[in-house]
Amino acid sequence: MATILIVDDEAHIARVLAMWLDRHGHEILEASNGQVALQRLANEKVDLVISDMNMPVLDGLGLIKAMRAEQHLTIPILLLTARCDQAALAEQLGPYDVQLIPKPFVPSTLVADIEGLLGTAATGGRLP
Repeated sequence: MATILIVDDEAHIARVLAMWLDRHGHEILEASNGQVALQRLANEKVDLVISDMNMPVLDGLGLIKAMRAEQHLTIPILLLTARCDQAALAEQLGPYDVQLIPKPFVPSTLVADIEGLLGTAATGGRLP
């Protein structure tokens, strides 16, 4: 199936996501913050990134900007957030083609969203 990078500084959330996605046949990579994620993305083929918004070192927004502008990655990104200002965040994310997922989320629903996204996405791509 797909290789999915989970980026979250909360180990229990990453573990739950990894468990659900592993059950559906996906290969799981993990990173504890955006900086570690960028290093993994530079060295490994990833089909989808699921990132938390609020993390130390490099947050989700910084990761997204770097993925799109510096690494020229076109792969799908899901951004998990518990922020109350989701409308403002969605506006910031507009130019980056990111799907915003509010926390708390239902793992089975998130897996269904991921399966649908992977079924239609051009995976592993880089911008020309």
